[in-house]
Amino acid sequence: MDLDLLAFSLLPELAPAALHALAAGGSLADVLAHPDDHGELLGPAARERLRTGEATRRAQDVDRQARAASVRLVGWDDRDYPPLLRRIYDPPPVLYFRGSLAVDEGPRGIAIVGARKAAPAGVELSRFMARDLARAGVTVVSGLARGVDGAAHRGALEAGGRTVAILGSGLDQLYPPEHAAMASQIADRGAVVTEFPFGVPPFPQHFPRRNRLIAGWTRGVVVVEAAAKSGALSTARTALEEGREVLAVPGHPGHTGSVGTNQLIRDGAVLVRDAQDVAQEMGWELPAPEAAAQDDPLLRALAREPRGLEELQARSGWGVPKILTRLTELELEDKVRRLPGPLFVRS
Repeated sequence: MDLDLLAFSLLPELAPAALHALAAGGSLADVLAHPDDHGELLGPAARERLRTGEATRRAQDVDRQARAASVRLVGWDDRDYPPLLRRIYDPPPVLYFRGSLAVDEGPRGIAIVGARKAAPAGVELSRFMARDLARAGVTVVSGLARGVDGAAHRGALEAGGRTVAILGSGLDQLYPPEHAAMASQIADRGAVVTEFPFGVPPFPQHFPRRNRLIAGWTRGVVVVEAAAKSGALSTARTALEEGREVLAVPGHPGHTGSVGTNQLIRDGAVLVRDAQDVAQEMGWELPAPEAAAQDDPLLRALAREPRGLEELQARSGWGVPKILTRLTELELEDKVRRLPGPLFVRS
């Protein structure tokens, strides 16, 4: 890790875009040696920290802290830096992470984001979608938040696939705290990543910055549930600005969590209902459904999105008593999950 780059990245007054401009003008070592020559980009406090050596000492302290905590650092000029992320308008100069980075995963990766207070059906759909995509070797990226984000990570982990969680805080300030065990699993199968140094809390203003990393990490973003104003929509807007694909799951017009996704679709986002739709839009192939489903009318009638008894009756041609009996069997086999409603989804 280039300690000069780390020193500049830790200056609170210096935005990534301004640091890019400094780096483009020549060596950061030269800027460090003559900070007063760059007053157009460096404020008085930043120049003082550089001039007195305080910035360098802090970089050395952070580097030691990272090594002690088994946290790795990667700079934007390093080979392991995610290549798609490097192309966004203001890529973070330094990433802190636990786990491993895979430089080739961006083209075969997808972000799945949505409401923290998502409906049970949206949570289950996120999990199933992520699981099916991860089984096909797709990296699932999200923000470790409650609701849709957590479900997406869980689905990828259940498939034994790779998933990346991007935080809006330092790695020692994990949020939400109840996802600590999940974060540990993610680090084993992928990476937990942030641009924020140690000690930085999960302040609300940090999450829009976090969202641009989620949007920039891969080729596309799927929004599962989103209210009219939400972080998921900010991720989608950033994705559009960066030339990424935006996909959205439709919902009932009367559901507040569907207002944002329905508007995205109206504005041109691709409508998707499951992992197969996502894969088709992104040009990927998913494994064929299990052969057992081809011989069971009720399994064929079930899907990754919740369905009620009337729809299952119409699709399978069975009566309700027979459906309920078979659903109980399938639940015991962990092939079906029951949701409030009652609604049923394929596991």
